Amino acid sequence: MATLSASYLNLLDWQAPPGVQAMITNRHGGVSQAPFDSLNLGLHVGDDPKCVDQNRQTLRTRLPAEPIWLNQVHGSTIFNANTWNGIDVPEADGVVTNQVNRVLAIMTADCLPVLLASRNGSVIGAAHAGWRGLAGGVIERTVEAMRDLDRHNHSSHFIQAYLGPAIGPQAFEVGAEVRDLFLTHQSQDAKHFIQLDKKDKYLANLYGLATSRLHSLGIQLIEGGQECTYQNQNFFSYRRDQRTGRMGSFIWIQSNNSAHEA
Repeated sequence: MATLSASYLNLLDWQAPPGVQAMITNRHGGVSQAPFDSLNLGLHVGDDPKCVDQNRQTLRTRLPAEPIWLNQVHGSTIFNANTWNGIDVPEADGVVTNQVNRVLAIMTADCLPVLLASRNGSVIGAAHAGWRGLAGGVIERTVEAMRDLDRHNHSSHFIQAYLGPAIGPQAFEVGAEVRDLFLTHQSQDAKHFIQLDKKDKYLANLYGLATSRLHSLGIQLIEGGQECTYQNQNFFSYRRDQRTGRMGSFIWIQSNNSAHEA
């Protein structure tokens, strides 16, 4: 990824549709103290709320509007951002919109952020896809919600995806019950698990599992999936550090007269 500043990662390597902007933060450039150092965007992790607010205000200068922060619960509920009142924090793990300058936000620290956009840029979505969300269908439901918003012109039948930083396939150890859950849904997903010497333990490939789900929806244009949060100290990682901050992945449809560009 190309560096936008010391604080942000700009998805310049994603061939996003016309008018669609996206940005992912790393852990640098904020004011939070250890172990949340430094650009922590999560209010729920034990950090000083004043530091989080300051970090979010710093981020806000790079965005056309206040992000729609979600209360993420590792589920598969999808929020229609067109209905946001500007105050509430919706409980959801996916979010969609077809309105300009509605900034969709997903927070992660190992789970996989999935950014989605129709190829003509008319509808977008974002999903918080850890293994629970993936197994629960959060990607499928996010795509379904995008298509519901776009039912009149059908442009959302042609969707592309970007897979943001997540714990990589060399670091994500899971039990047999997790593998069994995915194989019950789709037996060919066995290739995304590598058995370890430890009994009933596997390395799981979140990127591969998400790609499999996207392919099943007819989505073939998929980019990203190269950054491991566990191995790269520039990212927050819950599996690595336990007490840590949260990064943000953002996507929005830019208005023609917007002065903000990621």
